[in-house]
Amino acid sequence: MKVVSIVGARPQLVKLAAVAAAFAGTGHQHSIVHTGQHYDADLSDVFFSGLGIPDPDVHLGVGSGSHGAQTGSVLTALDPVLAAEKPDWVLVYGDTNSTLAGALSAVKQHLPVAHLEAGLRSFNRRMPEEHNRVLTDHCADLLLAPTAEAMRHLANEGLAHRARLAGDVMVDICLRIRDAVLAGRCPAPSLPEGIDPDGPFLLATLHRPDNTDDPERLSAIVTALAGLPVPVALLAHPRLVARAGQHGIDLAQGSIRVGRPLPYAGLVAAVLASSGVVTDSGGLQKEAFLLDRVCTTVRPETEWVETLEDGWNQLVADPHELAADAWAAVATRPAPRAPHGAPYGNGTAAVRVVELMEQALDGRT
Repeated sequence: MKVVSIVGARPQLVKLAAVAAAFAGTGHQHSIVHTGQHYDADLSDVFFSGLGIPDPDVHLGVGSGSHGAQTGSVLTALDPVLAAEKPDWVLVYGDTNSTLAGALSAVKQHLPVAHLEAGLRSFNRRMPEEHNRVLTDHCADLLLAPTAEAMRHLANEGLAHRARLAGDVMVDICLRIRDAVLAGRCPAPSLPEGIDPDGPFLLATLHRPDNTDDPERLSAIVTALAGLPVPVALLAHPRLVARAGQHGIDLAQGSIRVGRPLPYAGLVAAVLASSGVVTDSGGLQKEAFLLDRVCTTVRPETEWVETLEDGWNQLVADPHELAADAWAAVATRPAPRAPHGAPYGNGTAAVRVVELMEQALDGRT
């Protein structure tokens, strides 16, 4: 079986690490195309080195741009690559512009497409990622769903015949790195200056357009974080830094200590060291859940609805609209007493992904 994985952004690289490891133990041919959608070294290169992912076979280097320009650039660069490779499967990951472009390039050339992390829905049509998910699911041939809830979404859209429950491959990597951190096999995370890793602190990220592009909203969110009664380690995504600069917003104010994005092992270690997480990232919501840290999500909805059970994750669409003490109570709340279940699987999803692709290719499912 010949498989081409198409990736381009940090969350996809984490998933790729698990999938590449699963393919390494087989006789299948697995090659990697990196679109370059995340071109910052902190969001791309360190994941290849830090997670042991093989170097990409092809790097398209598309870089930044508007959604249309970026998607079009990936399509233009990817078409000849897939035409030359003619794989049995084109494997696309998640919900980025690279995901949609990879799926479109493949189906236009009559190449089978498998979508990893299929069936997630936020039902927020303002999110570009939501359109990428839905469009990719409806053109893919094999839908590899991470959860039972995702399977239900696919069935509701008439896609049950193409859907298979695979589990969440991010769990595979997160648990592996967690165990390495706890065993002392990973270095301490490089936290922003002024953060005591042995004291209480919150880990925060912000990058979604709804939170960063409106200067009044971004300013209000930053002010809300700055007013928290514990230090906030803000790992500043390049998008956040750029938008804050454009809007004239100082990120380093009040309780906020600004740092750079961390390699994946460093991120896991930072979450484990923290008292909790504040984010608008889908991946970090789930990582906090897997690592038994409470999460406050600065969005009105989440695609990872399982994290909301028992209060492990709490949605706050507008933290600046809460009274200061109410916002502080949410963001610094203790972890629930009851342990959570394992809705995302037990860490063996990547092996199942390979098996499901084998079976679908052989016509057994």
